[in-house]
Amino acid sequence: MKLFLSPENYIETTEPLDISIPVNAVSDSVRAWYLDAPTIEPVRTDAFLGSIQEGGGVNFRNIFFNPHGHGTHTECCGHITEQVFSINKSLKQFLVSALLVTIEPIKIWNDLHKTFDDVITKKQLETLINPLPEVEAFIVRVTPNSINKRHLNYSDTNPPYFEKEVVDLLDEMKVIHFLTDLPSVDRELDGGELAFHHRFWNVPNYPDLTRTITELIFVENAISDGEYLLDLHVAPIENDASPSRPILYQIKTVAN
Repeated sequence: MKLFLSPENYIETTEPLDISIPVNAVSDSVRAWYLDAPTIEPVRTDAFLGSIQEGGGVNFRNIFFNPHGHGTHTECCGHITEQVFSINKSLKQFLVSALLVTIEPIKIWNDLHKTFDDVITKKQLETLINPLPEVEAFIVRVTPNSINKRHLNYSDTNPPYFEKEVVDLLDEMKVIHFLTDLPSVDRELDGGELAFHHRFWNVPNYPDLTRTITELIFVENAISDGEYLLDLHVAPIENDASPSRPILYQIKTVAN
């Protein structure tokens, strides 16, 4: 079905581009933050068995996972505030304009940790995006990019991250939702500074309840950089973060 955005532009609703990684209870499932793989197990009590294979009447399983470390997730400012805020209440608009870009981090010496880090900088993005558009969601695909991202254990690997000044660029672009295929926008071990998180959400001064960060997405190489319509939904869980399923739709032009 064609959903028209204007007399000239439309999206084909039968052609979604799923950029999420599911929560999956397998040994090579994507994970971070020193977590084991998720577990999905039948409920077993003296009076009930939640597995048809084991003789029960239905499949009835418990799932144990962490939304920040297992699969694609979306978080609100409640991730770094003392007061509890829920992504289920913060995320209220689900269809938004989006821009997808691909970028390779650069090596920058980290004097505190005495190592070279892979960092994505404001200057890189300014060079890549010129002039700056106004867009509601900004999606960053980091290279190298392969299907292995769906199975990586990022723990203790010091993955790439964004310098905090990137937030200034996002502010100029009026970005509300920031999405990346990295496990975090900040350095894995930064002593709890979380500089990007704090700057993006303006914490602790005036926490911004409207902005979201989505991490651990996967954007296939076949999906081109450019403008899309993003459909961003989270599982309705009252928590600072929840599993999410961002879907992209190509914006098409009506043929004359």
